[in-house]
Amino acid sequence: MLLLDKLPSYTPSGLKIRNDFRESIKFELLMQDNRIEDTDKIAIALNLYYYEVPYNIEKAIEEMLWFYRCGKELKTSQNTERENKQIYSYEFDDELIYSAFKDQYNIDLNSIHFLHWWKFKALFEGLKEDNKIVEIMGYRAVDLSKIKDKDEKARYKKLKKVYALPDMRTQEQKEADFGRAFW
Repeated sequence: MLLLDKLPSYTPSGLKIRNDFRESIKFELLMQDNRIEDTDKIAIALNLYYYEVPYNIEKAIEEMLWFYRCGKELKTSQNTERENKQIYSYEFDDELIYSAFKDQYNIDLNSIHFLHWWKFKALFEGLKEDNKIVEIMGYRAVDLSKIKDKDEKARYKKLKKVYALPDMRTQEQKEADFGRAFW
């Protein structure tokens, strides 16, 4: 628990882990990079987080993901596709995220020596609505099918388009997603 417990520098099984926010941002960017094979991603991720890659790779991956999720359990829901829609990008929204932290918390993310990932995530989640990144994430997250007013729907559709993140899927992924739309 963020309020009562000391934030981890080790996994539950005792493996020392790199816990600065930069490592987890690199991890997220790595996972989104479609040019890298999944098996290579695993090796790179393990080297990102662990000072020494453990022998039990399966356990190391499980605990790495536990750390990335800030010790929280995976959410399971029937609306996972809609809930998993990406509404921010460390790559494309970096300036907005930087300025929001500087404005709201007076934290210079570029020059701060260390900030634990779990603290960073809590601060990111706690950004106020008057920060541009939060406003844009709201536009990206809006479910147009739930808006009844025609003018309001058109307005949000335009804003979603203006602030849309680039489609980073490979051609193969796009074709697979297109095919799934018909099943």
